[in-house]
Amino acid sequence: MSQVTDMMNCDDYKKALTADPGFEDETGHAQTCADCQAYGREILALNEKIAAAMEIGVPELKMPALPDIDTENVTALPARRSFSKPTWFAVAATVALAVMVGVRMTGTDVAGDTLAEQVLAHVDHERMALVVSDTPVSDRRLSWAVPENLATMNHDAGLITYAQSCSINGNKVPHLVIQGEHGPITILLMPDEMISETIVLDGVSIQGVILSVGEGSIAIIGEREEQLDRVKENVLSSVAWST
Repeated sequence: MSQVTDMMNCDDYKKALTADPGFEDETGHAQTCADCQAYGREILALNEKIAAAMEIGVPELKMPALPDIDTENVTALPARRSFSKPTWFAVAATVALAVMVGVRMTGTDVAGDTLAEQVLAHVDHERMALVVSDTPVSDRRLSWAVPENLATMNHDAGLITYAQSCSINGNKVPHLVIQGEHGPITILLMPDEMISETIVLDGVSIQGVILSVGEGSIAIIGEREEQLDRVKENVLSSVAWST
């Protein structure tokens, strides 16, 4: 058993389950942790909801009558591998959320559009972070995701339920999720990504904005029905760049 597995804790378990819904905890941590058990149920419920949304009714397939075939020269093909349940859920989530984040980006700044595309691609890549939860991340986890040499942030932005250290354009980017009135809201702190003007993200299911903040920028993306003005005010008042 690896050293990482031996040291499994709540943050490690949630991170592993977020990346792979089929993750199996060999240490048995989740069996003794009510918080992680609840998180696992939320992940499963989300996957089942996405998989159900992907089901498409099709008419019964009727095969035409086939003529007699001489099987003497027929070679049997190997059986096709079928998806396991967790794998199917992951595929369904990828397709569903790829559709969800298909947006029209506005603005004249070419570099800004490129940044917007990277932001949306990153949100899609970590789609399992978008989980409805009432469990905040610990101060230790928040400090790890938002190191002091990068920025400072307090909990006034909202209920922070996900905190990860990610990368965009080779720069460290704190990836946070807070709980909004209509669902999870993604926040990306990008102190090294300067933009000349606000970039609006407008889609069928989501809306968002990339705001110019000092020498960097902050991306905020939520559900279409979410009132982001209040969220933007709270986030801007809660974040300060360290450089």
